[in-house]
Amino acid sequence: MMIEFFKTTVSFGSVLAITISWSMNKSLFWAIFHGICGWLYVIYYAIGNSNNDDINQ
Repeated sequence: MMIEFFKTTVSFGSVLAITISWSMNKSLFWAIFHGICGWLYVIYYAIGNSNNDDINQ
């Protein structure tokens, strides 16, 4: 039961990291790299962009 939870969580973190990376960089290399990093990149993105809005004003 716990193993399935961790597999699902890691997979979701990787997909989220790839999605964020692709939307920011439009680079397959960085998307794959950030997908390997998974949740580390998601947390980095959340902390690093907490004061920046992606909305053009």
